[in-house]
Amino acid sequence: MNWKNKNVLITGVGGFAGSYLAKELINNEANVYGLVRRRADGTIAKNIIDRGIARELTRVEGDLTDITSLTNALEESEPDYIFHLAAQSFVERSFDNSQETQNINCIGTSNLLEAVRMSESDAKTVFAGSSEEYGLVLSSNEQYEKAKKDYGTIFPEPEEMPEVPIKEINPLRPMSPYAVSKVYGDYLMRNYYHSYGLDTVVSRAFNHEGAGRGIMFVTSVVTNQIMKLKAGETDRIVIGNLNSLRDWSHVKDIVQGYLLLAEKGQSGEVYNQGSMRTNSVLSYILMGLEEAGWNVNNIETLKGDKKIQDPNEMDNSSIFGIKFPKTKIDQLILEGHLEYTLEDKGIQVNTDKGPVTIEFNPDRFRPAEVPILLADTKKIQGIGGKIDYTLNDILKDQLNYFLKKENRSA
Repeated sequence: MNWKNKNVLITGVGGFAGSYLAKELINNEANVYGLVRRRADGTIAKNIIDRGIARELTRVEGDLTDITSLTNALEESEPDYIFHLAAQSFVERSFDNSQETQNINCIGTSNLLEAVRMSESDAKTVFAGSSEEYGLVLSSNEQYEKAKKDYGTIFPEPEEMPEVPIKEINPLRPMSPYAVSKVYGDYLMRNYYHSYGLDTVVSRAFNHEGAGRGIMFVTSVVTNQIMKLKAGETDRIVIGNLNSLRDWSHVKDIVQGYLLLAEKGQSGEVYNQGSMRTNSVLSYILMGLEEAGWNVNNIETLKGDKKIQDPNEMDNSSIFGIKFPKTKIDQLILEGHLEYTLEDKGIQVNTDKGPVTIEFNPDRFRPAEVPILLADTKKIQGIGGKIDYTLNDILKDQLNYFLKKENRSA
């Protein structure tokens, strides 16, 4: 699409993905308006500064919880397209303050749609849903039995096994208040299409990462600590659940997907965005260490068991009917042969530069955990969607970001 002189309104423009999206649109000569909340100190969001778009971006003051401000933002921007990315998006925070998450994500989305409807705008709205909507995805009969034991009931019951890779028609079993809020927004977007004729399309993006990802998200928790370890600012990596498997894409690939959905996405429809690969948190750590200069020889628990030689050895064999690059560790976890628990205390990573300790922090284990996310992206591929960046590309960008001491957390 030729974005030149198109008016685009982005909610959440000061966020991670929103700032990358704004930069791409500005580079394509669109007139970009970003909805921002008034800051008491008058400062500009760090992501906007980091992307270098502060001068080109037209900031429009507004608040998702204030429908009047949204109506004013629509009048000022007169958008041809709206990208609704604003949300309270940190899963752990949603457990601590569910009401805040629902106010921003549910009521805020409702307010935006009402503002669009009442202003009679014909803008096409792309909604940033989430893979977290799928929640408890069942990859084996053994996992199903374990989940029934852990949670007592599973609804809806699986109709087929495995439920991966995850299609848009997979059952939704949200496992956090954040995930529930995204299900709400997802359905409301489609309802406003069917009920009021609003031009809406839903993206369910799986995990997307890159330089500037919020420090509370696991990939930044990992890469931040690796660079602190390299700089001698810490002597270990502290982490929560290592067994979780995630479909990680580069944020730039997801941004291209948003633009594609604005151009070719069918109104009222849902599209997955992801990489069609899944890797464990442990692999993210071990691959990150290698990208930062350590050669990983083997790993074992702090108690000296579960020893794995060459854990980063790559495997491209087929699993769940698709082929994708994964480590030996990923393969063992996917096959149900390896699991780390709090009783293991942690892992010792034996490298050419000496041992590196990974310590388990029980406070970083969620009340309800999503075990695996792996996207089936054939639907968006059908309109031109593709993935250009590898997992190593993501790691390099994040590690380079944390080279700067001011970007590393205390």
